[in-house]
Amino acid sequence: MANTEGRNQTSITEFVLLGFRDLPELLALLFLLFLVIYVVTLAGNILIVALLVADRHFHTPMYFFLGNLSCLETCYTSTLLPRVLASFLTGDNTISVSGCMTPFDFASFFAAAECYLLAVMSYDRYSAICKPLHYAALMNTRFCLSLAAGSWINGFLAGIIVIVLMLQLTFCGPNKIDHFCCESTEMLNLCCNGTNQIELVITILAAIFTLPPFVLTMMSYVCIIFTILRIPSTAGRQKAFSTCSSHLIVVAIFCGTLITVYLLPKTNTLRDLNKVFFICYAILTPMANPFIYSLINHEVKEALKKLSVSV
Repeated sequence: MANTEGRNQTSITEFVLLGFRDLPELLALLFLLFLVIYVVTLAGNILIVALLVADRHFHTPMYFFLGNLSCLETCYTSTLLPRVLASFLTGDNTISVSGCMTPFDFASFFAAAECYLLAVMSYDRYSAICKPLHYAALMNTRFCLSLAAGSWINGFLAGIIVIVLMLQLTFCGPNKIDHFCCESTEMLNLCCNGTNQIELVITILAAIFTLPPFVLTMMSYVCIIFTILRIPSTAGRQKAFSTCSSHLIVVAIFCGTLITVYLLPKTNTLRDLNKVFFICYAILTPMANPFIYSLINHEVKEALKKLSVSV
């Protein structure tokens, strides 16, 4: 009876994020590196949003979805990186249980929304390249708003479900998380109540919010590639392939690492690589997206030149 009562209470109030505990001499360098990444990510995404809002030439479906992606990336990165930077700078790796769960809940929201938004963007490109004559009718304003809203709503549902699941957890110790952020697989290892059902629900949830958009994205780009192969101009094919390959790399890194972390069996090797996967989907991808999707675009570069001249 005493054991049962003990399991119904949270006996620890904070976690210790071990992070790069084996590399204390590199903390200053890591802080500078992550700070630069964070500043570049924020500057790139905020610049894209401001430019797309200010310039009427970019009020099209493709750039509308790009603006949504930039908003997502800004929020996603700001949910995770400030706490990582603070721990690097101060050396304080302790975090309260609620302070640990809240960023993870928001990160789940933004990650799920981004998976579906990337799928929406791939469908937009499929419609533009494979069905150009019907593109204006297919991607009308109402449909674009519905697709974007659906992506955000899917993320919101994922966040709500994660919150409900996390509120059922109790932690008895140890309180050390071998990561530099709060992550579900690491937190579940510290639970004192049974986690089999919660692990199953998290796996199903991850499958629902990653696999369908990933498959849809891949199918869209397969159709796009076959259409590109029929382009008579070699230069046109090369330009289209370079754009598609960049997009595919981003999607593969973001969705692929999420699928690896949350759907594949939790082997020791994958646990050791968790921090590397986190850097890929939570840090590098948000930084790369503004450059891959927007800043290498000729129209965006011209608009930035005009803006810099006017300023």
